[in-house]
Amino acid sequence: MDADKPLKGRFITLEGTEGVGKSSHLEALAEHVRAQGHEVVTTREPGGTEMAEAIRGLLLSPELPAMHEHTELLLMFAARAEHLQRLILPALARGAWVLSDRFTDATYAYQGGGRGIDAQRIASLENWVQGDLRPDRIVVLDAPVQIGLARAGKRGAADRFEQETVDFFERVRTCYLARAAQDPYRYRVVDASQDLETVRAAVIAAVADSL
Repeated sequence: MDADKPLKGRFITLEGTEGVGKSSHLEALAEHVRAQGHEVVTTREPGGTEMAEAIRGLLLSPELPAMHEHTELLLMFAARAEHLQRLILPALARGAWVLSDRFTDATYAYQGGGRGIDAQRIASLENWVQGDLRPDRIVVLDAPVQIGLARAGKRGAADRFEQETVDFFERVRTCYLARAAQDPYRYRVVDASQDLETVRAAVIAAVADSL
């Protein structure tokens, strides 16, 4: 399927550093959107399809040898290409809402801000893999890094990214906030350090004008 063809659905992504609650708030948002009568597809990156989930395993495994930053970047976009063609684009074409836990903003934040890969290199891959497709709304769940890492630490064994340094995640957070500031129409920043119900309401409010 061609990413440049007109799409009828809505594409909403939740972004943020570790431990900000993307997965739980994504499910709550999905319930809300379904209640408005829309078909909803929930997914995640890296992942979302069988092939992309296999690539996710390579990217997140703490047991594999250290990965070169370029390998990591290319694997992210390999998983994304499969995700787009097999799941996201078909769903949008039939009019569904696609809600994704991360998308390309995470690549700019983690591989760009965190690893230091030039943003133009990421943009070249973005344009090649996605064409003109960009999320209709990006909700950035933001919290101080130490709070997020403390929450993430309660989930169990850390994956390869969760083992990164605080400085790494500070760079990731800074990149997310900078991207949001550049395009306040498409981005909404939600204070994820608040209580669960407050954050959930803010996430739903962040996409209300799309319903």
